[in-house]
Amino acid sequence: MNAQLPLASVVEAIGRTPLIELSRLTRGVPGRLLAKLEYLNPGFSKKDRIARQIIETAERDGRLRPGQTVVELTSGNTGTGLAIVCGVKGYPFVAVMSRGNSMERARMMAALGAEVVLVPQAPGSPPGQVSGADLALVETEAQRLVAERGAFRADQFHLAANAEAHRLHTGPEILQQSGGQVDAFCDFVGTGGSFAGCAAAFKAQNPTIQCYVVEPAGAAVLAGQPLTLPNHRIQGGGYAMPDLPLLDPAHVDGYLQVTDDEAIHMARRLAREEGLFAGFSSGANVAAAVRLLHTTLPGRTIAVLLCDSGLKYLSTDLWEPLSVP
Repeated sequence: MNAQLPLASVVEAIGRTPLIELSRLTRGVPGRLLAKLEYLNPGFSKKDRIARQIIETAERDGRLRPGQTVVELTSGNTGTGLAIVCGVKGYPFVAVMSRGNSMERARMMAALGAEVVLVPQAPGSPPGQVSGADLALVETEAQRLVAERGAFRADQFHLAANAEAHRLHTGPEILQQSGGQVDAFCDFVGTGGSFAGCAAAFKAQNPTIQCYVVEPAGAAVLAGQPLTLPNHRIQGGGYAMPDLPLLDPAHVDGYLQVTDDEAIHMARRLAREEGLFAGFSSGANVAAAVRLLHTTLPGRTIAVLLCDSGLKYLSTDLWEPLSVP
């Protein structure tokens, strides 16, 4: 009998998440939809993968010194992953986050030992709707803290380790778990790292796999559309940043836009019909994929990521309020 040995730390538990066919939600839909349950990572999101890759790459190349402080801006998920990895490895971590993000994330990072710096939103930005202007303020504060503390910047928007985590692990896992039976991939873009890495892995295996960038309706600047809704409600991405260094345009086969209501409706359907409790961007990914199965890719198999847990949005309008008599 082969008993699995204990892991050395929770860092070793990152990755190798299940791939689930959404056969109930897609009943009557022409095709198959496969969902990678990234919210089952220790920090409840796909960002645990990049946190580990960024820190371990920086350790190997000497950019991160023993005991040095790590700083990064975050909507909460990268910060949670970094809090876990840095805590285990002995690096102080400072998470810089907009007050527009859900407070569950800030509380979780603090519980994991991070110092959380909350940055006020730009004038006119509603709570729960983080815009590119809000993110710019967070970036300014992150830069200030890096200089002040002589910190290592775990720069998820620019460090190649972000995309590498998904090229080396997430994408190949999907291919292995599906038996290579993937025709397309949809991914809601924040930094662009998961799209870039997975698309690179898919294209290397089979160049005919079609990869689609998912953006919020009204903030689809990567698709070349005007910005009309900077304060959309799909947290964790859609920042209307036209230049994302990690994205390779050669790997983008198309762009899809999803409304707030479509993302919310699909996240609720995932919970009720599939028992999968995921967040806004997961709903956006599934909504985009279902649309493709109904239109340009009927009968095909599409893979998506369920990026993070619905537990991180209990204070938001993603979930309908409970009526208590």
